[in-house]
Amino acid sequence: MNIKGYIFDYGGTIDTAGCHWGKKLWHAYQRLQVAVSEQHFREAYVHAERTLGSQPIVKPSHTFHRLLDLKLRIELEFLMEQGYWNPTEELYLQTHQQLLENLYAEVRQTVAHSREVLLRLRERCPMVLVSNFYGNMSVVLREFQLDDLFEHVVESAVVGIRKPDSRIFTLGVEAMQAVMPGSALSASDITVVGDSFYKDILPARKAGCRTVWFKGEGWTDETYDETVPDQVITDLAQLL
Repeated sequence: MNIKGYIFDYGGTIDTAGCHWGKKLWHAYQRLQVAVSEQHFREAYVHAERTLGSQPIVKPSHTFHRLLDLKLRIELEFLMEQGYWNPTEELYLQTHQQLLENLYAEVRQTVAHSREVLLRLRERCPMVLVSNFYGNMSVVLREFQLDDLFEHVVESAVVGIRKPDSRIFTLGVEAMQAVMPGSALSASDITVVGDSFYKDILPARKAGCRTVWFKGEGWTDETYDETVPDQVITDLAQLL
């Protein structure tokens, strides 16, 4: 592919190596032997995502560590409120802290690998970030030393458009065109890299972009037509 620019997804792509965040969290619950079923965890995960998406809980100044802290608190409190998990106060606090530090350490390691790849890709062409996030993306990028890699960041909480709406990728294309004036850059010159077939690959194609599906562990067992994306990868380094 003659790639003149990249648009990257963030969550699930740069920070978890293609693994859906729900699965990433569940595996941490399993490692720490939190006594809940996967079905009950899934309910808690969906509840936390809806809560964070509908209420101004996450502040623009919050780091990812703080965001993860809040997400886990909402999940664990939901599990207790529903009677799915009945720990002592001491066990609740211990479990929350262990989950937080375990997951955060994993994310830091994954992002460090992603950063190495992104640094090399930036030498070839400009990059834009398009993400469904909570309004604190700029702080998170600084936290993981990614803030100098992207020419522009299109964040759903800021622009008021969320994936899978293809218009958010059109905004990414326009941002790329703005940093490359006079280049006659079209959407088909830009490649979108994302882990979600539904939220990244399909809407990016609708916006006219080429696509690379970062195939990892999904939230469901649903299978997809792998001939739809222009490329399928299982490690970000394969872009090199």
